Amino acid sequence: MKAVLPAFSGYGIELEYMIVDRESLSILPIADELLHMLAGEYVTEVECGRLSWSNELVLHLLELKNTHPEPVIESLPTLFQSEIQRINRELESMNARLMPSGMHPWMNPRIETRLWPHEHAEIYRAYDRIFDCKRHGWANLQSMHLNMPFADDTEFARLHAAIRLLLPILPALAASSPIAEGRHTGFLDSRLENYLTHQMKIPSTMGKVVPDTITSRAMYETQILNPMYREIATLDSERVLQYEWLNVRGAVARFMRNAIEIRLIDVQECPAADLVIAAVVRDSVHALYDQQTVSLADQQAISTDSLVKILHDCIRDAEQTRITDQQYLGLMDFPAQCCEARELWQHLAASAMLEQKIQPWQDALTTILEQGPLARRILRAVDQDFSQARLKTVYRELSDCLHEGRQFLRVN
Repeated sequence: MKAVLPAFSGYGIELEYMIVDRESLSILPIADELLHMLAGEYVTEVECGRLSWSNELVLHLLELKNTHPEPVIESLPTLFQSEIQRINRELESMNARLMPSGMHPWMNPRIETRLWPHEHAEIYRAYDRIFDCKRHGWANLQSMHLNMPFADDTEFARLHAAIRLLLPILPALAASSPIAEGRHTGFLDSRLENYLTHQMKIPSTMGKVVPDTITSRAMYETQILNPMYREIATLDSERVLQYEWLNVRGAVARFMRNAIEIRLIDVQECPAADLVIAAVVRDSVHALYDQQTVSLADQQAISTDSLVKILHDCIRDAEQTRITDQQYLGLMDFPAQCCEARELWQHLAASAMLEQKIQPWQDALTTILEQGPLARRILRAVDQDFSQARLKTVYRELSDCLHEGRQFLRVN
C-alpha cells in the first residue's frame, strides 16, 4: 500500500501456504525453484497481475497476496482460488502441492528447516543468528495477514483502538493449528501459542503481543519502534533488522504504506474461508471505529493485561473460551455478563454488514460459527487417532479443499 488511502478504502490480504510432497505430504523446500520457474531467476517476489507470489524466511513456504490494495474484499476469493490452482499445476511437475492450515502437523523444524538462500538472505541469517529460526513459531507457521489503511493520525488512533479490541478473540474464529509434531498440543491455536514467545529474546519487539494504546505516529515511534531498535542494536551492529517490520505484535503499524497489519489469523482451508473471516473482521473493526456503541476513549482505556488474558484463553480453547470480563463485553455491546467466544462472534457477525450479503459468504461463516473454527473440525476428524496414517488422510483432504475451493466439513 504505497499510496495514502483513507480508512476502509482498500485492503491487503496475504495468505501463506506450505509446499509439500504430493505423496508423503511432508514439507518440500522448493519455493525458490517455483519462483525461478515463473521469473527465470531467483527472486523473492513475482507479480502476476492483481496477485503476487512471494517467499519469506523458509523454503517450504509460499505467500500469495494482492499486488495493490483492493477496495472490496468480496472480489478476492475467486481470484485467490484461481491462482492457487495455477500454483498447484506448476508444482505438479515437481511432485508437490500446497497444503493449508496454520502449522504442518508433523514437521520437525530442527532438522527440516531450510532458510531462503538468495535475495535478502542476509536478513534471514541475522534473524536465525539472533532468534534461532529452526523451531515452531518461526519455521512452521502459516497465517493470513490483513492490512487496513489509514490516512493520518486521527484515523490511525481510531483504527488501532478498534483492531486492538478484536485481537484477543481472533483465534476463536480462525484457529487452524491444533497439531504439531504428530500430537495434539493442548491448544487450538498452536501457531499463536508458539508466536507468543518466538521473538522474546528482544522483548521490546513483541511486547505482550496485544499492543498498548497508541494515538499517533510520533507516540508509536517513541514507545515502540525506537526502544526495539535500541534493544537489538548490540546484536545487530550492521543494522540489518532495524526496520519497522522487526515489530511482531499482533497488530503492527506499517508506516511505510500507512496501514495496520493484523497478524493473529491462522490461514484456513480455502480462500473463501479466509476472506469471509477478513470481511467479518473488517466490518467489526468498522463498527468500533465509527464508535457506534462505545466511545474511542472507552475503547482505549481497557488495560492491555485484560486483553492479553482473553487472547491466551482463546489460543487454548478457541470458540469454547468462557469470557467473563464485563468491561470487555460492554465494549462489544454484548447483552450479557458472560459468554463463550463463539457467542460473541455470533453477536458481532449478526451486526456486521458483509457487503451485498453474498450467500456463499454467509454459508462459509455459518460453518465456522456453528461447527467451530478449522482447528476444532480437524480434531473432530482425527478423532483421537494421531497416527501418521490418519493425519495424512485428514491433511490430504485439507489439501484437496484448498485446491477445490471448499470448506473442510468431514473426512472418511
